[in-house]
Amino acid sequence: MKVALVNGSPHKNGCTYTALCEVAKTLHEAGIETELFWIGTKALSGCIACKACTNTGRCVFEDAVNAFREIATGCDGFVFGSPVHYAGMSAAMKSFMDRLFYSDAHGNANSTFYMKPAACVLSARRAGTTAAFDQMNKYFTIQEMPVVSSRYWNMVHGANAEDVLQDQEGLYTMRVLGRNMAFLLQCIQAGRESGVPLPQKETPVRTNFVR
Repeated sequence: MKVALVNGSPHKNGCTYTALCEVAKTLHEAGIETELFWIGTKALSGCIACKACTNTGRCVFEDAVNAFREIATGCDGFVFGSPVHYAGMSAAMKSFMDRLFYSDAHGNANSTFYMKPAACVLSARRAGTTAAFDQMNKYFTIQEMPVVSSRYWNMVHGANAEDVLQDQEGLYTMRVLGRNMAFLLQCIQAGRESGVPLPQKETPVRTNFVR
């Protein structure tokens, strides 16, 4: 089993990275393989609603989004990490997740993310973490992904990586998240091996508020 951890911070080895590493270390202890993906610092366009992805299954822009999708297809779980900017995820991470999830085959058997456990991790100097936490979890629930919880909301605090290493409760929260992710992945694998099928699908219903 494998979990991909996405670093949505412009600082490759900063606070968000430190938090994700604590999750990864705990997953390794449970026998789960991990891969850390940094979205980088190159400009990431937001979704332009061209809907080309509905035919190709890929975003029309060839950048970190499609690069990560190649990795994601071979993964069983995901942790998305971001610093907090104005009580939300970073702008680059917002563009990345908008395009990544919108260009996925929503909720069907060909989806990269359907029924794969996911969690988010936030890092902040002080505040705004819970608002960003709520924002990021919405991507998982619309994609029918089991959301993995921890003992507290998944956040660490500090102005730099050294500060985060002093946030003992934050690091504890990351370890609990890693153990809970490993447990859920093992349960899903056990269910698959015993023949438990995926939920029955029905034709999606879409309505508008304006007729």
